[in-house]
Amino acid sequence: MDRLIYLSMGGAKATMERQDVLANNLANASTTGFRAELQAFRAVPVRGDGASTRVYSLESTVGYDEQAGPLQQTGRNLDVAMRGKSWLAVQSLDGTEAYTRAGAMEINSEGVLVTPSGLPVLGDGGPITVPANATVNIGADGTVSAASNGGKPQAIGRLKMVTPETPLTRGTDGLFRGADGDLPADQSARLQDGALEGSNVSTVETMVQMISAARQFEQQMKMLQTAEQKEQSATKLLGP
Repeated sequence: MDRLIYLSMGGAKATMERQDVLANNLANASTTGFRAELQAFRAVPVRGDGASTRVYSLESTVGYDEQAGPLQQTGRNLDVAMRGKSWLAVQSLDGTEAYTRAGAMEINSEGVLVTPSGLPVLGDGGPITVPANATVNIGADGTVSAASNGGKPQAIGRLKMVTPETPLTRGTDGLFRGADGDLPADQSARLQDGALEGSNVSTVETMVQMISAARQFEQQMKMLQTAEQKEQSATKLLGP
């Protein structure tokens, strides 16, 4: 009886964790460059005396969906969308190098090219500083050019773009990092200016998965109720 209770409880907990992942994906369905988290269940046998006839169901986040999101034309000169499997390098809050597909950039009060959250966008030599009152253009190879007072555009840096050979690791800050540290710049990586990549979360598919998870949770709770009823019946039979 105790095994039935613990197995049902483990299944319900795993289903709740799955719902958390799905809810986070759904909340970011309109977030620029967001990569949907993937989740899966894994079976863990119950070890003990006798044969291992029961297994726990544990939720396991296996990574993220690498499929590119839809391209959205903005016409803004500081918006870029990575092509293929390339990523844009930024400096995270802890000072480490991280990667993102969100290419909406701005120029802060100090003239540094940053993300909307204020993280510096990295070039081949570090953060890129834009001259005051300059018009900025970004080429397909990531070259950043600035023209002041209607003058001739001059290159002031090149965005660092990387193409990882193995999947990146998602951090708690929503940025991605290489499993073995910083990645080298990919000189062949390309981007599209005046556009942004949308989230690759499928709203309809995620809603269907949430409904399925809710029904699974209900089944686990029914098993707990069944275990309680059997426990009560057993107590009556064995009682005085």
